[in-house]
Formats: sequence, structure tokens, C-alpha cells
Amino acid sequence: MKKILLVEDDTHLQFLIREELADDGYDVSIASNGREALSFLLEGDVSVPDLIIMDIRMPKMDGLDALGHIIKSRIDTPLIIHSAYSSYRDNPLAMAADAYVLKSPDFTVLKQTISELIDRDRGELLAAQAGI
Repeated sequence: MKKILLVEDDTHLQFLIREELADDGYDVSIASNGREALSFLLEGDVSVPDLIIMDIRMPKMDGLDALGHIIKSRIDTPLIIHSAYSSYRDNPLAMAADAYVLKSPDFTVLKQTISELIDRDRGELLAAQAGI
């Protein structure tokens, strides 16, 4: 089962996204801000998730600051920025993410992006194992 870390401060969205992704067979962990996400990723005893979904505007530490710390720590996990604001798309840190998905009541684009990124990483791993 693929593991996803959802970094989102809105409890309603946490619930909705977790339910949607659980229905697709993903194991979803929740962090309510960037600081919690970094604790989960850097200090936790759990394995690094297969994918991170990161909101931008959150209390304590926003998603861009957290993304900067993730890059510095060399955690090589695909990351999707999931934001209601398109204005951050041109931010240099936001450009470092693997994808930028605008929030919508329809999770189709988010779920498609998750699938593409997880399948891409699995394909790269299989190619590396095969020596291609």
C-alpha cells in the first residue's frame, strides 16, 4: 500500500482527501502545518511516504518554507503543491515541486496527478533495477 503524507490545515479537507485516497487504496497520514510535516519526515520512526501533498498557506510554518527544508534535507519524495492560490505557481520554491494542483471540490486532477507521480517513480525504480 502506497503511503501519502497530506499536509493541510483545513480539517474538512483533511477528512475529504483522506477518504477519497483511502478509497483508492492509499494509506494517508496527516500533518496540519509545515512544522508537523517536518517532524513526521525528519524525526519520526515511520518510513518516508511515497508522496507528499502540501498546502501553502498554513499556520506555524507554511508549505513553501516546509518545502525548502525538505529540499535541504534531501528527502527525495514526489511532492504536489495543493493550493487554492495560483499566484504562488511562479515562486521558485513552488517550481521545485513535482506538480502544482489547484484546490477544487472535484479531486479528479489531484488523484490523477498522484497516480502519475507514483507510477513514474515505480517505473524509474524498475528501470534502475533492470539496469536500463
